[in-house]
Amino acid sequence: MGLPTSFGKKKDKSGKRSFQERSQDGQQQTQQSSTTKSSSKPANQEYHKYYAQRFLLFSLYDYGVMMDDVGWYSVTPEEIAVHVAKRCACDVIIDAFCGVGGNAIQFAKTCQFVIAIDIDPVRLACARHNAMIYGVADKIDFILGDYMTLIPKLKANVVYIAPPWGGPNYVDSNTFDIKTMIPMDGEKLYRKTKSITPNICFCLPKNISFVQVAGLANLSAIEHDQGCNSGDAAAGGEEMCEIEQNVMGQNVKMVTAYYGNLVTTKR
Repeated sequence: MGLPTSFGKKKDKSGKRSFQERSQDGQQQTQQSSTTKSSSKPANQEYHKYYAQRFLLFSLYDYGVMMDDVGWYSVTPEEIAVHVAKRCACDVIIDAFCGVGGNAIQFAKTCQFVIAIDIDPVRLACARHNAMIYGVADKIDFILGDYMTLIPKLKANVVYIAPPWGGPNYVDSNTFDIKTMIPMDGEKLYRKTKSITPNICFCLPKNISFVQVAGLANLSAIEHDQGCNSGDAAAGGEEMCEIEQNVMGQNVKMVTAYYGNLVTTKR
C-alpha cells in the first residue's frame, strides 16, 4: 500500500500543521470535571464498574491515562485494539471516531502514520495525552472535526470506523440495527467511507445483525454490478467481508468487520 501524498508529515516548512482543522483548545478542556486522570474513578457513578477493568482498557493506566465518562464505556480494550491494529497494518490509517485514543495508539505501532479524528475536543485532547504516555504521539495527527464532513478531504490506505452506539444501553436491544441505531446511519457511513478506500475496518456491538454487516459488502457489490452472499463471510467478485467476534475471557466484547484487502477469509 502506497503512502498518500497528502499525509506523512506533521508540519510543513512554515511550521503549520498539515490539516486545517485541529484541536487547539482541547488540552485545557481536559481539566474539566468530566475528565478523570490516573486513579480517579469516572465522574458518573453508573460507570464505576468500568474502573475495575481499567488495566484491560489501558495497560499503562497508572501512568496518567486520561478519560472522560464516555471514554470509560466506549474505548476498545487494549488486547483487542492490539489485535485489530495488526490486522490493519498499513502506511496511513484513519481512526474516524478516535475517542480517548485506545485504537489510535495501537495503530501507531503497526502503521507509519495515523490520522485520529474526533468531534469532541475533550476526548481528542485525552487521546493526544494518552498517546504521549505510550510514546507514539509523534506518529499521530489529531484532528478536531466531524468525520462525515471531512471525508472529501481525506486520503488513507485503511479507515477504521467505530461510530457511537448510543451508550451502554445498546445491549438492551435483542439485535442492534446498523442503519437506525448508529446516529449517522451505518450504511451511509460505510458507503461514504468507501470513497476514501475499500479497505474498511468496522467496529460494531456484539448484538449486531451479521446479515446486515455482510450486506454492506453486498450493497457495494450491487453498486458495481457484482453479486455477494450474506453470512459470517461474504464474497462476490471482488467484494468480500470478514466478520470477527472479539472475545475476552468467556465473553464477546464486540464485533469487528473487515472489508477490501483486510479480508483474510477466502471462498
